[in-house]
Amino acid sequence: MFKIKKKVTAPKLPILYNIIEDYSEFDAPGNVTACAMTLQEDLAAHARVLSESYEVPLETMVKLLTEGGVYVYPQVGGILTRGLFVCRIDPTGTVPKQTWTLDLMQFAEAEQLSQARGIPLDEVAAMVFHRTLPVEFTTKLDQKNLGIDYRTLDRAVAKGGDIKYIDFRKDWSPHFKRLCIMPDGRLVETGGVEEFAQLHGITSAQAKTLVEQGGTLEVNSEILACQIVNGQPAVARFSAKNYAKAKELVATQGLHIMDALSKVAYSDPVMMRSLARKELSGGR
Repeated sequence: MFKIKKKVTAPKLPILYNIIEDYSEFDAPGNVTACAMTLQEDLAAHARVLSESYEVPLETMVKLLTEGGVYVYPQVGGILTRGLFVCRIDPTGTVPKQTWTLDLMQFAEAEQLSQARGIPLDEVAAMVFHRTLPVEFTTKLDQKNLGIDYRTLDRAVAKGGDIKYIDFRKDWSPHFKRLCIMPDGRLVETGGVEEFAQLHGITSAQAKTLVEQGGTLEVNSEILACQIVNGQPAVARFSAKNYAKAKELVATQGLHIMDALSKVAYSDPVMMRSLARKELSGGR
């Protein structure tokens, strides 16, 4: 008697955004990526990803996305090291829900204006934030649905109707996805620091440091390498054998470990085949 194996399908990852307006090439602090959504908000998924990205407690993030408000980052050792996170909700529903962050300088300006004019901090935070954005973008913000001609949109995007929320992001991945080349040549996609950490058997703190700062991390005799290119992380995991080859190049040719790993990768037909497939398919 034969057993029929059931096909197990992985749970489908929630889609957080279906419209991306990239203004990250502008000078800070106006270098944002506007990530918008026309479909109904998946509050749980939205809160989880933003909580992870901005290090805001999940319960607090859920409340912010439900009610709106401001989260001021706590002091570290008596010193304020980060600004604030804002979620602004229009009670009339005319303007989409919006979230953004202010850095320390912007936060100081907002706090000073709030006290001087007696205006709530979230309103002043919006004034300070919008003042720094590129003119090309602020013009679109004044228009409904960012001034997008819905006749040019994909039907799956347009059918959602008006934009429900916009996250003004400054982190390295507006899609919350990263591709990693594995030792066997597979290109594995993960969505979020936690999932990335689980894939490689490392801590969330290690994963966050690696994808934000770049560098290498030894994992069970293998090595994870991350290079930041144009603000985006390129991640690859090397087998123990390839790691040994790279260390030999470091010792014999005086190469930096990242250069040595790149050289090993280019000479590995399995890893290069995956990259070639990715280029041919037009992948990110």
